[in-house]
Amino acid sequence: MVDTDRITGAAKEFGGKAQGAVGDLTGSKNDSVEGRFREAQGTAENLYGQAKDAVRHAADEVSDYAEDAYDRSRRTLREGSRDVGGYVSEAPGTSLLIAAAVGFGLGLLVSRL
Repeated sequence: MVDTDRITGAAKEFGGKAQGAVGDLTGSKNDSVEGRFREAQGTAENLYGQAKDAVRHAADEVSDYAEDAYDRSRRTLREGSRDVGGYVSEAPGTSLLIAAAVGFGLGLLVSRL
């Protein structure tokens, strides 16, 4: 979606160019200067609209990337849980020994702090 500042800026820029050209043709310095001023205002407003569009586009890209990362991590966690559950059901004794060793190691780390 195009920002309204871009549209109004382009319209002011065009109107300013036209007014400046008419002022140049008729020799009216007032119209010429006013036209150039309106043209500069329109250019600035157009650039402001372009910047807002760029920021909006970047925010959308970041949001899409974050959503994809969340979905991938959720899938990975689900698959890992399934794999661990399968391993525990196949070898419950070994799983218990591994869990005890990890718990003992964590206990040693925490007690030294």
